[in-house]
Amino acid sequence: MAATLFSGHFVAFGPFYLPCYLGRMAKFEGRALACHRGGRLVFEKLDFALDPGEALVLRGRNGSGKSTLLRLLALLAPPRGGELAWDGAALDRDAHRSRLRFLGHADALKPALSALENLLFAARLLDPASTQQRCLAALDRLGLGALAEQPARFLSAGQKRRLALARLLASDGALWLLDEPGTGLDADSLQALRDLIAEFRRGGGMVVLSTHGDLNPPMAHHLQMERFAPEPAS
Repeated sequence: MAATLFSGHFVAFGPFYLPCYLGRMAKFEGRALACHRGGRLVFEKLDFALDPGEALVLRGRNGSGKSTLLRLLALLAPPRGGELAWDGAALDRDAHRSRLRFLGHADALKPALSALENLLFAARLLDPASTQQRCLAALDRLGLGALAEQPARFLSAGQKRRLALARLLASDGALWLLDEPGTGLDADSLQALRDLIAEFRRGGGMVVLSTHGDLNPPMAHHLQMERFAPEPAS
């Protein structure tokens, strides 16, 4: 679908308005990052830099630190060393939380709530101005419009994953942090996710994702986590 730029700040994709950050060229950087998990150093001396519209793909074996890095970028885990920066300045934690959208392994749904209620609840935690109309449009985009009133406990694993992905569209963000977002998706849903990521990047959004190969965004940077494993003690 073609993108339409208006007012210099947003790009429209159908019913959605994604922030366009290309004009002011914000950069998201990590410098000399290190992190502990379970009492051990998982990675160290890790650097990255993302400009608007760019994607960073994290690769590596299980336990190499992909999820740990994503949680660090989402401010859900403290760094052991190094720093994060936005626009060249030290990260403002409140501003960063407002701009990021994080999708972890867990779908984080309330089983008794309907698909729409789950989505609206999550969207309004991030942006109290989020509307039911926008959430319904997000459900439609992920092929869940007919299941809007269905309690989440009756959804299949793939439908629950698509409902979790719909949160990315229910409120505006500048940065998507996605931990193996293709898990549980069939071929059509994977393609829909690829399209969403591509559209978000065209609007200037930044994406960091982990994958075992089901998602390969074009012209993305790649980070092999084993390169930053700590050196064995001598």
